[in-house]
Amino acid sequence: MGRAFRVIDTGLRDGRWNIAFDQALIEARQANDIPDTIRFLRFPPTALVGRHQDLSKEVDLEHCRANDIGVARRITGGGAIYFDPGQLGWELVFQRGTFAFPDLGAAARSICEAAAAGISELGVDARYRPRNDIEVDGRKLCGTGGFYDGDVMFYQGTLLIDMNPADMIAALNVPEAKLAKRNLDDAGQRIVTLRELLGDDLPDLTVLQAAILSGFRDHLNVDINFLEPSIVELSLADQLHDDEIGTQAFVEAINAPDSDGDVLSANHAGPGGTVTAYLRLEGPTDARIREVLITGDFFVAPPRTIFDLESRLRGIAVTEIADTVDAFFTECTAEVLSLGADDFKHVLTVAAAGRAAD
Repeated sequence: MGRAFRVIDTGLRDGRWNIAFDQALIEARQANDIPDTIRFLRFPPTALVGRHQDLSKEVDLEHCRANDIGVARRITGGGAIYFDPGQLGWELVFQRGTFAFPDLGAAARSICEAAAAGISELGVDARYRPRNDIEVDGRKLCGTGGFYDGDVMFYQGTLLIDMNPADMIAALNVPEAKLAKRNLDDAGQRIVTLRELLGDDLPDLTVLQAAILSGFRDHLNVDINFLEPSIVELSLADQLHDDEIGTQAFVEAINAPDSDGDVLSANHAGPGGTVTAYLRLEGPTDARIREVLITGDFFVAPPRTIFDLESRLRGIAVTEIADTVDAFFTECTAEVLSLGADDFKHVLTVAAAGRAAD
C-alpha cells in the first residue's frame, strides 16, 4: 500500500482566494481536519510576489492596473511569477512524517524529480534543476517552492502549458542582472511551454493532471483518492481571504521600503537567492538598529522566521549584528534552502555601514 493522498481540483479562481486556500489547507491539515492532499488550481491573469518581496520592485503595478491583471502575495518565498489560465498549478500538503525527507532541500529534490518524471510521460525530457525548477533543455517548464510549517509541509509548482511570455515580461519587473546571469536578452528565453514543445499534440488538462499524478504515484509511492474540497477548508479560505490574505494591506505589506531618505540598504545575491536589507539607525552616532526589513526571493521555512529575525535585531547595536544572527539561527528550527546565516549577516552588516553589497 502506498501513502494515501486526497486529490482536489479547485479550478479557475481569483488569485488572492487561491492563496487564502493555500493557507487554509495548511491550517486544516495541522488540525487533522483533512488528510494529506494534492491540489490542482488555476488563475486568471495574476502577478504573484513572494512572501518577502518588495511589491513595487517586482511588479509593474501600473501595467497590471491598466490590463486588469490581479496582484497577490504568496505565503511561500521565492521570486515573483505571472500566472494565467495557460498554466496549471499543483500543490502537496502533508504531514512531515508522511515522507522521510531529512530537510527542505531533499524534499524539493524528491518532489520535483517525481513531478518531472510524470511530465516526461507527455513526451518531453523534463528534469529537476536545483534549487527549485523543472526544465527541458535548460529552459524552465515548471517553477516550484515550499516550506515546512510545524509538522506540515506545503509544496507547490506551476506547469507552463500555453502562455505568451510577453505577458509575463510586461507584468513583472525582471531584474537585468538576473537576465545577464543566464546570458539572456529577455525572460522569455528562459522559459518554455508545453505548447512550444508539443505543438498541436498538446493534451487537455485531464491528461496533464494524470501525468503529474502518475509521477507522484510511481516515485513517491502515493495512492490517489479523488474528492471534492471540504466545507471546512472552503469556509476557512473565505475567512482568511476576507481577514488578511485578500486585503490590500497584506499584498502591500512590503512596498517601496527605501522611499524615505534615511533608509540604508544593501543587496546580496547568493546561491540560495537574493537578499536585501533595509535599516534605520538611531542614537547620537547611529550605532543602534531602530527598524529593519529583510526582503528577497529566498526560501525560508516557515516564512515567519524572517519576521522573528527582524524582531530580534531591533534595538541591538550595529556591532552585535553578526553575533545576534548567529545566535538566532542556532536557536531556531528554521530550514533554509541554499541560504545561511552568513548571507544575512553579510547584507545586514553592509547595509549598516552604508555601502552596497556584492
